Amino acid sequence: MATLMPLVDMPPTPLVTPFGGTAVTNPASNQSANTAPTPIPLPTLPTYAGVPTPDSPHQASNGEAQPFITHYVNAGETLGYIAQLYGSSIAELQEANQMGSSDLLYVGQELLVPSQAALVSPDFKIIPDSELVYGPAAADFDVREFVARYQGYLLNYQEEVEGQLLDGPGVVSLVANRYSVNPRLLLAVLEYRAGWVTQPAVADASFAMGYFKPNRAELYWQLSWVADLLNWGYYGRSEGGITSVLLGDGSRVAFAPTLNDGTTGVQAMLGAGDNVTYDAWLQAVGPNGLFATYGRLFGNPFAYTIDPLIPQGLQQPTLRLPWDSAETWYFTGGPHGGWDTGSAWAALDFVPAGDQLGCVLSDDWVTAVSDGMVTRSNFGAVVVDMDGDGYAGTGWVILYMHIESRDRIPVGTLVQAGDRIGHPSCEGGFSNGTHVHVARMFNGRWIAADGARPFEMGGWVSQGLGREYDGQLLRGGVTKEACECREEINAIPGN
Repeated sequence: MATLMPLVDMPPTPLVTPFGGTAVTNPASNQSANTAPTPIPLPTLPTYAGVPTPDSPHQASNGEAQPFITHYVNAGETLGYIAQLYGSSIAELQEANQMGSSDLLYVGQELLVPSQAALVSPDFKIIPDSELVYGPAAADFDVREFVARYQGYLLNYQEEVEGQLLDGPGVVSLVANRYSVNPRLLLAVLEYRAGWVTQPAVADASFAMGYFKPNRAELYWQLSWVADLLNWGYYGRSEGGITSVLLGDGSRVAFAPTLNDGTTGVQAMLGAGDNVTYDAWLQAVGPNGLFATYGRLFGNPFAYTIDPLIPQGLQQPTLRLPWDSAETWYFTGGPHGGWDTGSAWAALDFVPAGDQLGCVLSDDWVTAVSDGMVTRSNFGAVVVDMDGDGYAGTGWVILYMHIESRDRIPVGTLVQAGDRIGHPSCEGGFSNGTHVHVARMFNGRWIAADGARPFEMGGWVSQGLGREYDGQLLRGGVTKEACECREEINAIPGN
């Protein structure tokens, strides 16, 4: 049988101009280039008089000894990828594994990843968990309306992302939706780091968030880096056993045991970047850092608290497989990131039958796994809100990724399980093979396919094997294993 190329889901590289985005007239506005738009009055900001709910102490990781997490190298992984996955660095991994200057790896190799530190982070809580995810707390928040109140640089910024021209609010909204990260938090970081929300001009629009990687100067890529780090700290702490963060200056700092996971996500993000020192980081994660900027823009973040995000005893509704009952598709990707490496391993990948490899045009149909309303249909994504209220940040939501623009179901459509939503493709982000990527969220939080609530479709229950993209589907004593192939071992017959 034909062997497939690895199907890799990665965040997209924006199509950019050589010197960064250009501030131009907002295309969504009817204002002329010489007419200043009328500012919208600023609202009364919410206050919070209470004390953030104390978390039950998490596992402490500080101490003079430096125990390790063991990572088993999977096909296609590099030392840089593994370092990013755990918030480490290539140099730290080389030292821990006595590799010298080598970065050569082999499949199945055991790598030791440092997990403890002598330093402990401050226990100051920056945000509640519900203010990190794009969930119920952000239901009434409109990015463009908010940005227009300040008439800052962001409002009139434009850049091209995956062939589509977006203004500044559009870029923020795209990143927030893709990563399921609260747009209020992204705006607060953008203001804290670069002043784009309130300042009418900036000295240099390139590398606004401090991510100094070639060809990543544009706002889309900079905000994507921020959103991925926020998710990494949040889900890594809550689900991945991550207990510390490596700062840009090489200091490893343990998360204080009483911190909530939303705050650890912010601490991890603020610690990233080559120029971050321990002293500067302490300022950023304290009451006069990002927290103060957030307060000036939106009020106290704890005034927006929704708790709990995941109700006790939550069960996944019944779902069918995302293709016609008469067809057989192939399970090519076990649990992996819902979007990018930082999010929970919420997604599974499937390809239709056939012998073609790579990014090919497919007339096969992806079908809805549940009833619901389509709330997003762009950039390769179809998002179906299962509770039908028209907002993807409440209740159960299904994301279908890499859905071709041809015949893609439009926003606002009410679907029933089994309805056609579009064709599998490579559209949306980066993919090296036509397939569909399916993931779940609840209240804006990615739900891991290998966690306490495994992904179940058509009676097939997902199970992770400890490595991203590796996993199994089990039903009635039958086990299928993810494979970059179309063979009996990964063939999944229709419902």
